[in-house]
Amino acid sequence: MTTYLAAAVEGSRPGLNITIFAIFVAITLGIVVWASRDNRTAADYYAAGRAFSGPQNGIAISGDYLSAASFLGIAGAIALYGYDGFLYSIGFLVAWLVALLLVAELLRNTGKFTLGDVLAFRMRQRPVRAAAATSTLAVSLFYLLAQMAGAGVLISLLLGVSGSAGQNLVIAVVGAIMIVYVLVGGMKGTTWVQIVKAVLLIGAAAAMTVWVLGRYDFNFSSLLQDAVNHGGKTGAKLLEPGAKYGKTGTSKLDFLSLALALVLGTAGLPHVLMRFYTVPTAKEARRSVVWAIGLIGVFYLFTLVLGYGAGALVGPEKIAKAPGKENAAAPLLALELGGPVLLGFVAAVAFATILAVVAGLTITASASFAHDVYANVLRRGRGEGTDAGEGKDGEVRVARITAVVIGALAIVGGILAKNQNVAFLVALAFAVAASANLPTILYSLFWRRFNTAGALWSIYGGLAVTIVLIVFSPAVSGAPTAMIKSHDFHWFPLANPGLVSIPVSFALGWLGTVLSKEHDDGKYAEMQVRSLTGIGAEKAVQH
Repeated sequence: MTTYLAAAVEGSRPGLNITIFAIFVAITLGIVVWASRDNRTAADYYAAGRAFSGPQNGIAISGDYLSAASFLGIAGAIALYGYDGFLYSIGFLVAWLVALLLVAELLRNTGKFTLGDVLAFRMRQRPVRAAAATSTLAVSLFYLLAQMAGAGVLISLLLGVSGSAGQNLVIAVVGAIMIVYVLVGGMKGTTWVQIVKAVLLIGAAAAMTVWVLGRYDFNFSSLLQDAVNHGGKTGAKLLEPGAKYGKTGTSKLDFLSLALALVLGTAGLPHVLMRFYTVPTAKEARRSVVWAIGLIGVFYLFTLVLGYGAGALVGPEKIAKAPGKENAAAPLLALELGGPVLLGFVAAVAFATILAVVAGLTITASASFAHDVYANVLRRGRGEGTDAGEGKDGEVRVARITAVVIGALAIVGGILAKNQNVAFLVALAFAVAASANLPTILYSLFWRRFNTAGALWSIYGGLAVTIVLIVFSPAVSGAPTAMIKSHDFHWFPLANPGLVSIPVSFALGWLGTVLSKEHDDGKYAEMQVRSLTGIGAEKAVQH
């Protein structure tokens, strides 16, 4: 991408955008420093001392979950494809019902800091924790690469930064700020950043929604009709399915596969699961998910208005020709509504969105390595729960070092991937979470017979199948939007492997279990009592 939105859109003021960015960074860094005062133990660093209430955590979860793709990508998809674009919102929202009904409360009662805690409760600790850490790092890293690469393109567009070196600098700055958030604030500082970001994002979306509806005397039907009128040849298709995914049988299957990965992947995303440990009780974990569902649902209703509003007031042709294409819809609508000032605020919100998400991902990945691999695999539990200030073997010290390493990898990866199609990275993150993490979580919580072999088969097998299918899919080669355009080596027809990899992972978990003789009814009974009642959960969080 060699042209930039700021250059393409008359009236944009990069200087104003930079000023708003700087103000936001200064405020959030102050919040992070303030929040870090009480970071003394592993529970403080990983789980914010379990001091957040359900509503606070729910707001933070919505801030963690609503990435730039939700704000910019979905609004743009609705502007260009109408009904088919809104189906993304449905998938993202319905996914939370799985998290609420099957995962949140049980996970909070059973675990301590990470996914590995839940799986290791009734199985052999070292191999299962290593497997859980591997899948967590894989999901987090791919998600991080997508966010960092998107940050380089998006912020460069909004600031009018020209040249490859400018994009590289933007990615490095985003990565550096993220590392500072995680090192200084831990989960507590990151949570407050996510709360601030969620308020800004939902507030900005609400204001723009009211503004757009006000243009049509708050008559949504008039807005839809205007979007159809300005939609050109495809305008009539904006209000019915098929504008993007109904052209062929393969495209319909591809959408079904993507929807399955979105709905089931959310309940297996490590940075989402880790948020359930920042509340004091399972009841508060359940409340936090209810709050998150409400806020996320309202936000996606806003994107419906923003998407059709961009289609009506900006026009799909202008959006499609703009650098960033679909991602330019919301900024172009902001410029149309409120000029450079509103565009600058939307730019700052997009920047806040990326910072909050990458900080959450980084602390999750670093916690998984330090708690599961270092403390429980390498040191066999001797390093677990040490104070933040303890000597060189302190678990939190290792987590901070890991955060720096992961941040550096994210910066390098984001720079390398900045000119590539990064959609497959997000698809891979959700597909891995749905294929490797969710089957093992559900089997561990609900299947008495499940054992270590089943967990290892499901995690490693699901991870391998997902990556292989992605590599040989149209997302990587053989399509106009593929990452590698010069070669075509794809043989798997779907861009997202969820339709195949998720059932295969469940099957591998079952097969590995029945082929192994390992069986512990007592541990399962203990886990069932704890997960359903919370009895014994207090013991799990002592240091």
